[in-house]
Amino acid sequence: MLDLANALKTLIFAVTCLCCTQAADTQMTTPPSANAKTFLSLGDSYTIGESVGEADRWSVQLARMLRQKGVDLADPDIIARTGWTTAELQEAIQASGNQKTYDLVSLLIGVNNQYRGQPTDRYRTEFRQLLQTAIRYANKRPDRVVVLSIPDWGQSPYAEGRDRQQIGQQIDAFNAIARDESQQAGVAFIDITPLSRAAAGDASQFANDGLHYSGKQMKQWAGQALPLVDKLLK
Repeated sequence: MLDLANALKTLIFAVTCLCCTQAADTQMTTPPSANAKTFLSLGDSYTIGESVGEADRWSVQLARMLRQKGVDLADPDIIARTGWTTAELQEAIQASGNQKTYDLVSLLIGVNNQYRGQPTDRYRTEFRQLLQTAIRYANKRPDRVVVLSIPDWGQSPYAEGRDRQQIGQQIDAFNAIARDESQQAGVAFIDITPLSRAAAGDASQFANDGLHYSGKQMKQWAGQALPLVDKLLK
């Protein structure tokens, strides 16, 4: 009975400490104010966070990190869906009727162009159009737009048995276009592809479907973007 009582006390203490820790974490993250800077995140499954919770989406994590650094930034509006190509994203943007302007706009798109075997010259044309759309959403300020590179899904468990090297080379070709077009438009380009490749073999970096990334991996993307975006917004 004595051992049971001591175990119960230990359990109560552990639960109490956990609650205190969770409360402290909540207090550390200041909620956005009514006048917070606004954020629009455009993309596909990597932006909508396929197979993870809303709080684990990379752009939501970025907004939270920025608030922790004292930047009053709201959680992002998101226009993204799993499977979208550049053309499908542009169509969805037009169909949304969203006429707002934002203090920050992110764009991460192209993996489905590669997956479906679409030509790179088509990607260049459509990506260039999306960049101009993103800039318009940023109140015609290219310095308030950030592009993230396409992660390499060839390193995921889902790609087992496929030609990982070929997938990587194709991803690199699409990313070279995205980088080039971003530079020409005066838009920041953030290379997260090496982070996605370093995740190979670590199941904790991937969602349960074995293809998409976990909140742990997307936290690294947000961390990669953080210094640049922090500077842009201050």
